[in-house]
Amino acid sequence: MSFEKEDEVVLHDKHSEYDGEAGRITQVMETMFGDATYTVSFEDGQETGVPEGSLEAVESEE
Repeated sequence: MSFEKEDEVVLHDKHSEYDGEAGRITQVMETMFGDATYTVSFEDGQETGVPEGSLEAVESEE
């Protein structure tokens, strides 16, 4: 699953201080190998270079 700018996601990265927190994608960058990495903003900071496999979509309540 690929994500787009403004999508809400949960970060799963045991090495990150934001592990398990929900945030919003603020930037999508494509690597030279054609993979996407993301910048995710949280209430008190951001995480850059996040691979798609470390993100989970937040279910909307609509």
